[in-house]
Amino acid sequence: MKTIWLVVPCYNEQEVLPETSRQLRQIMEDLMEREKISRKSRIAFVNDGSRDRTWSIISQLYEENEIYVGINLAHNRGHQNALLAGLMTAKEYADAAISLDADLQDDVGVIEQFIDKFIQGKDIVYGVRSTRATDTVFKRGTAHAFYKLMKAMGADTLEDHADYRLMSKRALEGLAQFKEVNLFLRGLIPMIGYETDVVYYERHERFAGESKYPLKKMISFAVDGITSCSVKPIRMITTIGLLLFTVSVLMLVYFLIVWSFGRTVTGWTTIVVSVWGIGGLQLLALGTIGEYVGKIYMEVKERPRYIIESVLYRKGN
Repeated sequence: MKTIWLVVPCYNEQEVLPETSRQLRQIMEDLMEREKISRKSRIAFVNDGSRDRTWSIISQLYEENEIYVGINLAHNRGHQNALLAGLMTAKEYADAAISLDADLQDDVGVIEQFIDKFIQGKDIVYGVRSTRATDTVFKRGTAHAFYKLMKAMGADTLEDHADYRLMSKRALEGLAQFKEVNLFLRGLIPMIGYETDVVYYERHERFAGESKYPLKKMISFAVDGITSCSVKPIRMITTIGLLLFTVSVLMLVYFLIVWSFGRTVTGWTTIVVSVWGIGGLQLLALGTIGEYVGKIYMEVKERPRYIIESVLYRKGN
């Protein structure tokens, strides 16, 4: 039987943890009873520097049942780093790890389907939303625009897939070879390769608490994803620069011809619009380049992506 770990990043999740832990334990114990998974399987909660009672709840769960594992980060490092910390810990003990959010929006009822596909030989199994009917029109539209933009930028991402996925031990070992500090797991994991499959599920409303991804964070996440997985924005700046240079040469020829015929061209509006337009493009170009320079700055420092303060884990039988 295979040892499966569930990896659940948590940031200020005191409202949902009691129910999340209950549902996940029920599913895991049922799979153990039916000898679908090993009794060494675990549910690992990763505390990402929460400011509420999240860690104390995780510690209490660990004391009550050995199925729970607690991983406490020394400082808040963000969802992607917290998730990576959990996956890298799971890699040492499990045959495969399934990552999911703590808010119960990911349908935990399909966990067995992930495991079935893993047993069939799949190294990576992606959880993909079957519908976005519960989303607002704005959220649905921006989400689809995001995936289309990522694809246009050259990033190999799966549409309507977040971070609900199964990864085998060798897939996790492959992920460990990616050393970048600026993490965008949805773009990195497809680069690993190996055999993949998909499980479709319906995403629910958040069980309790507030969303940790407001619009501002979603925009920042999208920018990080594009700049972490593609250099196309810089190439686009070069293309636009060449295009503007060509237009300026053509305009120069035009004005020289007009001048040679003795016609006076006022052109005040044209000049003002051109100055503001080119100035805006220059600032946009500098900002885009700055994003990449900033990422290079963070990468060359080689700072740790996370620091684990403590781990609560009992090996059991």
